[in-house]
Amino acid sequence: MTSSHQGTRIAIVGAGIGGLTLAAELRRRGLEPQIYEQASELREVGAAVALSANATRFLRDRLGVGEELAEKSADVDGLILRDGRDGRVINRISSRREYHERAGAPYYGVHRADLQHILKHAVGEDAIHLNKRCIRVEERTDAAVLHFADGDTVEADLVIGADGVRSRLRREILGYDDAQFSGCHAWRGLVAPEKMPSLPDPEAIQFWMGPGGHLLHYPIGGGVQNFFLVQRHNGPWEEQSWVVPVAEEDEHLKAFEGWAPAITEMISANPVTERWALFHRPPLQQWSKGRITLIGDAAHAMVPHHGQGANQSIEDAIVLADCLMEGLEQGTGWDAARQRYQELRADRARRVQITSLAAADVYHLPDGPAADARNARLGADDAWDRYLGWIHEHVADRYPSAVVS
Repeated sequence: MTSSHQGTRIAIVGAGIGGLTLAAELRRRGLEPQIYEQASELREVGAAVALSANATRFLRDRLGVGEELAEKSADVDGLILRDGRDGRVINRISSRREYHERAGAPYYGVHRADLQHILKHAVGEDAIHLNKRCIRVEERTDAAVLHFADGDTVEADLVIGADGVRSRLRREILGYDDAQFSGCHAWRGLVAPEKMPSLPDPEAIQFWMGPGGHLLHYPIGGGVQNFFLVQRHNGPWEEQSWVVPVAEEDEHLKAFEGWAPAITEMISANPVTERWALFHRPPLQQWSKGRITLIGDAAHAMVPHHGQGANQSIEDAIVLADCLMEGLEQGTGWDAARQRYQELRADRARRVQITSLAAADVYHLPDGPAADARNARLGADDAWDRYLGWIHEHVADRYPSAVVS
């Protein structure tokens, strides 16, 4: 790495998982990116995150935080699909050992705050600037100028929009807000193990499917379960906010009345205060404009039905870092590097987005022949290869290095 490369000014807007991962990888490779985060402190958004092998391999092998991550996480014991009404197993897709062998890395459940702390330490707090809400980016011939709400400005050679599903920098590229309601809302929470004694297979990540809704839950350490409860929403989302107070603290329990006792036990142990509308954004045709490039939810916000939002952000971060370093080392420039990044990531991210959105239709089928056919498909011996292997076994940086022009 030459001294001129070390002086490259890279501004990352947003200190979420994607932004922190990108900054950590670029700093590991000799650059000094700076992160600008609008919050006054790094607070978790969502209680926990499931990190599948397509992400944990990079945290372990690239960033070198595998040992610390393992200490803070639960190494989930495979993936189980269940009928939400009677609790019967539709498919036990893999054990912990089988998952490691198939995918090449662990499947972790981790508290989001713990993951943020690990990544923040890998970046270094001196590179993270809080209370910096970016309100616009001014393009000049020699630099981009970030303007913040507090009146400060920062010049950068390259700006990375890692500012999430409500991305300001996505609007800079598109010129408008393209958020779309998915037709579902959700509740989420954490439950201590003593409050759900009848829960089967508490060390696995589990999907329970039923008419009009589904439940995803997984351990995050200490026996604590993180749950995400999704229900079909009748009509459009008419609230001003995407997150609203619940009408009743047990509304989620009433919505899943008659489901398996383990489910009602879990969710009744955790009164909720908020209901979340699940929004997504359609696939982008253009991930970059001028000196701005997008990663993570800013580029491809997706509903959580595959549990891939954070994992796809990590894939983005690693591939973008590779492309930028290749561009610097080979002298092919920013435009070629960002074009290469989009070529490598756009089709896969689009496929994850689309299939995740469609998964709700599969999970939420009413009782009857269609649900029976779904259970037969998902219960087949080749279910991993047909539906999940392409997500979890993917190695995002396994592509031929190329000079791009």
